[in-house]
This record gives sequence, structure tokens and C-alpha cells, in this order.
Amino acid sequence: MRLGEKQTLVIDRFKDFGAYLSDGEQSVLLPRKEIPDGVKEGDEVEVFLYRDSSDRLIATVNMPLLCLHETGLLKVRETGRIGAFLDWGLPKDLLLPFHEQTRRVRSGEEILVAVYIDKTQRLAATMNVYPYLKQDSPYGKDDRVRARIYETSGNFGVFAAVDDIYSALIPKQEAQGALRIGDVVEARVTSVRPDGKLNLSVREKAYMQLEKDAELILKVIGEYDGVLPFDDKVPPEVIQREFALSKNAFKRAVGHLMKEGKVEIRGRRIYLI
Repeated sequence: MRLGEKQTLVIDRFKDFGAYLSDGEQSVLLPRKEIPDGVKEGDEVEVFLYRDSSDRLIATVNMPLLCLHETGLLKVRETGRIGAFLDWGLPKDLLLPFHEQTRRVRSGEEILVAVYIDKTQRLAATMNVYPYLKQDSPYGKDDRVRARIYETSGNFGVFAAVDDIYSALIPKQEAQGALRIGDVVEARVTSVRPDGKLNLSVREKAYMQLEKDAELILKVIGEYDGVLPFDDKVPPEVIQREFALSKNAFKRAVGHLMKEGKVEIRGRRIYLI
């Protein structure tokens, strides 16, 4: 009897309140209202096993949105004293404990989670999806993908789930702008690691990104009435705040604009020509 999984069991016997299904060693109840029409003893039935509100193992012919160790989006139905309760398609909601939340969630929002078995042998949800993401994506270098942010790291960058199921990383130098947990971004695959995980970038290839960065800088200088109150020696945090660019990207774009005769640096300021 595999908790949290789809499996095919045999109808062992009928009772007034349902049917008992067997795997040859153990039996589990399928409630009467869920017994398919026309089945008889010895017939096979595909079911999903979970625990009911009394913590008894029970079978259902209704399949949840996520099975054990699968990742995907589930809607928060409500929040309570012990965590949040998620709608996963079964009568009993799935618990997302507070200690498995990477941020506090709100009723009505959809969040990326995985299903696991907790230490009390109950099915539960976790927002720490890294161990459950797949590493066999169909994507290759330079493919465009849709990725959902689920964790950020000052050391490594931004962890993302491509199509909500495949493991990916946006390294620090490839992350642009303020990427937050829950954000969905369009990204480019820069490489596929030996273990199958994807490295992504939200920036274009260098020659394409240079033009985009230069256009952004021109736009911001225009908003400053044609005079940017600092040059390319300004601290990185100022550049990040004003342009969401790294210092190197900013310097490359400014140099490009200077070569094209569109800006000049005088007195620690950048002027629009």
C-alpha cells in the first residue's frame, strides 16, 4: 500500500459502507460513493491512497493534482494556526506547515510546492522543492524557457523551476533586476550541467544585451534631463538601484554609447550629446 501514489488494487469484498481493496497482503477501504458502476469482486481498480480526517488510510478513485514527490502549482484555500491548507483536488485539503514555507502565503494565491510524507506518516506540502525537481528536461543550450523563482541565494544566485518541474539556476551574474520568490521569468538556457540541471540567464546574448542596456541608459539619462549625476565609477549598488545592471554591464554600455558619440563623461557626470 503506497501512500500518496496511484496504484491498481483488486476488489476483495464488498460491505454496506464500501469495498475493501487488496494488494495481496493488506486491504484498504474504498467508500461506497466512489465504487465504480458494474465492478465485482476480483476486478481491478486504479486508486490513490491518502489519509482521511481520522488519519485512516483510505482509497479514492479521484486523482489529486499532485502525487507524492511531484511538484506543481496549488491554490491556498485558507491559512490557520499550523500552516496553510491547499486545494489539491481531494475532499481533505493538503497541509503546508509553517516550517515548510519559504515565505508566508495568502489565501487565494497559487504557489509552487512538492508533496512529501512527514514524520507522522501524513502527506503534506513543502515550498522547499529543490530535492523534488526533475533533471531530465528536454531543453538545450539557447532554448527559451519559462521559469518560476522559488529561492534566492546571495552566494549562488536565483533558483528556479522550469515549467514548474525542472531544476534550474540563474547564476548571480546572469540575474537582472529584483527577482523574488514566486516571480515567473522568460529565460535563456546557457548550459545543461552534467547532472541535467539547467543554467539560465534572463539576459540576452552579449551583443544583443549591450544594445538593450545602452537603450536603458539613454532612457534614464533623459529622465535626468540629459545629465546623469554620476559616472561609471559609481558604487555597484547605485547602478543596481538605478538600472538593475551589474557594474560591468553598465560600463560596457556606457563605453558603447561613447564610441557612438551619444554620451560623454565630464566632471564625474555623464552627459547626453
